[in-house]
Amino acid sequence: MIPAPGSAPAPARTPVHTRHVEGFGTVTITPVDPAADSALIHSWVTEERARFWGMGGADRALVQEVYEDVDRRTTHHAFMVARDGERVALFQTYDCAEDRIGACYEVQPGDVGVHLLIGPSRGRVRHGFTGALMTVFIGFLFSDPAARRVVAEPDARNAKAIGLLERTGFVLGPEVELPEIDLPEVQLPAKRARLAFLSAPAAAR
Repeated sequence: MIPAPGSAPAPARTPVHTRHVEGFGTVTITPVDPAADSALIHSWVTEERARFWGMGGADRALVQEVYEDVDRRTTHHAFMVARDGERVALFQTYDCAEDRIGACYEVQPGDVGVHLLIGPSRGRVRHGFTGALMTVFIGFLFSDPAARRVVAEPDARNAKAIGLLERTGFVLGPEVELPEIDLPEVQLPAKRARLAFLSAPAAAR
């Protein structure tokens, strides 16, 4: 029997980043385990609130296949984010030069692309929840000295995501058209996106 999404403890893969945030809890960032995490991810990406994620029609098997493909790559990475042991977000990073976004703007050395999906609240979210997670994500990304700039590309219609990026310090760039891509596991439709950029702190450069 498959446990209800969110009811099982996080899988046993080793976290790549752990940070305790005072008054918030301990946040861990752990590589996605496609088999163990696919049920939870599927429950998140198929909700109406996640329509901009682009996987609303996917079944669990397809979700697992997609993240197995990501797991094999060296340029793309997917992580489950847990707060005090409860999985609360899906966080993905990628090399902008090796992604379709690379055709849409002038990629600079050290550009790291990101996708973020916050899980449903289930009554746990309070003011500052997403901001605290964003602080941990940014710290994780810039802990790698090779990372010079974070690049986000939310759907241009996703005002909530764009607002969050602005509050986190991102500078908005132009709207671009991400080309359609056919992969063995899934088709990525063309997308009108809004670019946003966050440069590494001066002390980290």
